Amino acid sequence: MRKLIISAAVATMLAVPAGLAQSVGEKTGVNSVLGVSPSTDDFVKEVANSDMLEIATAKIAEDKGNADEKKFAQQMITDHTKTTSELKGLVNSGDVKAQIPSTMDSSYQKKLDKLRDTKPADFANEYDSMQVSAHKDAVSLFQRYSKSGDNAKLKDWAGKTLPTLQHHLEMAEALDNKKRD
Repeated sequence: MRKLIISAAVATMLAVPAGLAQSVGEKTGVNSVLGVSPSTDDFVKEVANSDMLEIATAKIAEDKGNADEKKFAQQMITDHTKTTSELKGLVNSGDVKAQIPSTMDSSYQKKLDKLRDTKPADFANEYDSMQVSAHKDAVSLFQRYSKSGDNAKLKDWAGKTLPTLQHHLEMAEALDNKKRD
């Protein structure tokens, strides 16, 4: 199975023109499966998109969510606003050579639109599982970059930020499990 995934990833990468905004391996999740560190540019783009999505979905949860989701949402707004600010500081200082996107890419926007269109009765199911998935992805991204990223300051920041994201994942899993009880 692993050979099949690697073969598919290589074939896909060869078929895509160079210079895309994000590497195919990171965009498709192949890098995560293989444990490959994202490039600095990919890492910055993923973090920025993830933070924008977290903040936007949390604002929806503050309106549509139950008491636990509202509390979780407030924490997401606080923490992801902080990581956005820290990341911008690293880029603006010149310590990290990358561009921070100002809007979410289409895949993140689709997730936001889906949540926004969710009926109130289905909101907890959609939001809670979305948070578990998003935080699993974030933990993987930060683990991979903190282990073998190519920018020392960003690698250090990823390592320092990782425990917060792991805590978010635990909180999201508890939220998701609570609705099943």
